[in-house]
Amino acid sequence: MSNTRKFYIDGAWVAPTDSSFLDVINPSTEAPFDQIAMGNTADVDKAVAAAKAAFGEFSETSVSNRIQLLQRILKGFNERREEVAQIMTREMGAPITFARDAQTYTCFAHIEAMIKILENYSFEERQGTTQIAKEAIGVVALITPWNWPLNQVICKVIPAIAAGCTIVLKPSEIAPLDAIIFAEILHDAGLPKGVFNLVNGDGPTVGEALSRHPDVDMISFTGSTRAGILVAKAAADTVKRVTQELGGKSANIVLDDADLETAVSTGVSICMSNSGQSCDAPTHMLVPSAVYEQALDIAARTANALNVGDPQDESVELGPLASEMQFNKVQTLIQAGIDEGARLVAGGVGRPKGFTKGYFARPTIFADAKPSMAILREEIFGPVLVISAYHTEEEALAIANSSHYGLAGYVQSADTDRARSVARKMRAGSVFINYPDWDVMAPFGGYKQSGNGREGGPHALSEYLEIKATVGYYS
Repeated sequence: MSNTRKFYIDGAWVAPTDSSFLDVINPSTEAPFDQIAMGNTADVDKAVAAAKAAFGEFSETSVSNRIQLLQRILKGFNERREEVAQIMTREMGAPITFARDAQTYTCFAHIEAMIKILENYSFEERQGTTQIAKEAIGVVALITPWNWPLNQVICKVIPAIAAGCTIVLKPSEIAPLDAIIFAEILHDAGLPKGVFNLVNGDGPTVGEALSRHPDVDMISFTGSTRAGILVAKAAADTVKRVTQELGGKSANIVLDDADLETAVSTGVSICMSNSGQSCDAPTHMLVPSAVYEQALDIAARTANALNVGDPQDESVELGPLASEMQFNKVQTLIQAGIDEGARLVAGGVGRPKGFTKGYFARPTIFADAKPSMAILREEIFGPVLVISAYHTEEEALAIANSSHYGLAGYVQSADTDRARSVARKMRAGSVFINYPDWDVMAPFGGYKQSGNGREGGPHALSEYLEIKATVGYYS
């Protein structure tokens, strides 16, 4: 890749203000394989100025013009989809089949969905004598994570473009290369200069500068709750809109009429998918006390059968964790679970047998955890599942809702009406009944400390729009 040591600002690839570079590490080998430039406040100022200058004209473009632009972006993405999948495997360890079938598939689906939404979206409506108009909010700063790297970029960039906003993106410095490819796709699609800008860097420097910048009208952040709090505080002085998709500790309630084998084994597989590095992963399974030990046996068997290995191998199900920092965090929390007295049912600390390098973690199952334990309070973000027993449906709901997170919830039952009743009582932004197929139009976001705002579907577009009421517009 030729643009990794540059930024994309005002329609061109430009050198950074300072010659500061960061290695991009392959988590399978622990070896660097590329470098990115690291930005500073001067780079942010240039990017924001370019976005501000472009906003007036771009915000007035026709809906049909923006639809055509998105169609060209979709075509360009499809032409480079395999390249994106391969780079994800190298930069964050996604198994190549998962990178193709999930990571890049969701990217394609979100762009395609936004085209359909824009084709039928009404930016104006009449209410009595008043015109209600939905207008682009302005310059938006987007800060994205490393776990679903390009998916999260697209979940923000595409609705922002559809709304008529101009953009400054800071992708994760851990997995930044897919975003550089996407910037090239946007350029080749003919995006007007200044509409999209990319500055790589770290959170305390580039992220902080974007959050505080007086010419940024909105910031959309996906990442940890800890970092999200810092973003919100930095943005408060300029009263900009802040939307956030933060951490999760999602409960999976297996009701007593569910098929236990299917409910438990599928729940384990979904939890461990992406090496457990999904914010909405069902990381706390709740099962009836009468079948608790049986559920633990099923979970252990499922976890032990998962194929952990080289993510370039098409048969591998779990690759490494994305970074040394993440590996160390997961190992620390697994050890804390052991030290605090939880029962280890599968896995444990260290790498899987046969691995001497790479940030590979063992698929781990805990039982008998107490509410005070770190493994139940914190988002581990690794292939770790905690299974707890409950005696009544009310107790299961109380446990599920006791978390300070509220991103997702899961319910398993043979009775759909019963599952719906439980789902309505879960305090979470998304609830999944009986492991359904993914719905690209469903809004995604959290309650409580899992954030605010929504991504996906028509709700994503709404986040980038202001509401203007012109009273007396109609006589």
